[in-house]
Amino acid sequence: MTMLSPRAPISRRAFAGVVFAAALPAIPAVAAPRTLSGSVSYRERMLLPPGAIIEVKLLDISLADAPARTIAETRVSGQRIPAPWTLRFDSRQIEPRRSYALQARILDRGQLLFTTTERHSVFAGGPNNTEIWVQRVAAQVQPATQASSPIGSWRLASLGGAETPDSIMTVITIADDGKVSGRGGCNGFGGNATVRGRTIRFSRMISTMMACAPDVMNQEQRFLKTLERVQRWSIERRTGRLVLLDPGARPLMTLEHAPI
Repeated sequence: MTMLSPRAPISRRAFAGVVFAAALPAIPAVAAPRTLSGSVSYRERMLLPPGAIIEVKLLDISLADAPARTIAETRVSGQRIPAPWTLRFDSRQIEPRRSYALQARILDRGQLLFTTTERHSVFAGGPNNTEIWVQRVAAQVQPATQASSPIGSWRLASLGGAETPDSIMTVITIADDGKVSGRGGCNGFGGNATVRGRTIRFSRMISTMMACAPDVMNQEQRFLKTLERVQRWSIERRTGRLVLLDPGARPLMTLEHAPI
């Protein structure tokens, strides 16, 4: 009959080591602070108002069907252009397979003066695009100069019943001869419009093929697609906004007059 050997006993020293290791508290991950620096500039030869604020955000733009997520944000006051900025964040928030970009805006007492219109990618394997150029936002027209036809330059104010963000500039110009041009927020586009009385029909627009942030591309594509459904127009008496409607006279979008 074969005898089984008894299991070797654990020594006191080894047992004490096991107990000690089990009693140790979990060590939290160490924060990994990181900074990103650059400047904000514009091409206009003008000074900012004394109370202007320059806002810079680091955004996670990975999801095309969801709003961008803010990783870090900073605000700089003053009239100096180029305006230097520094963002501080935890590098553990940056994941290699996700997409990140910088957004900049200049505001005066809540009114948007300048904003980014191009994609400023960072952490994409190449040099970080931290020298940010912003574009001037057209001033709102006064009620006394309200338009009486769709001819002119317009900025998209709402699409599908929802107000569009100030950070995305979608503009369209309808000329007297029916020529249409504009910028969807990323790409330039062109085509034709036929206006007869209160009816208006747009041809399919031809646009450039640049890629920008997902939220910008989403608004641009929705805008161009919606133009193909437009058949009527009207001007809001109170606001002076141009309303483009479908065949059933249901509003598809509203636009604010944006003189050049």
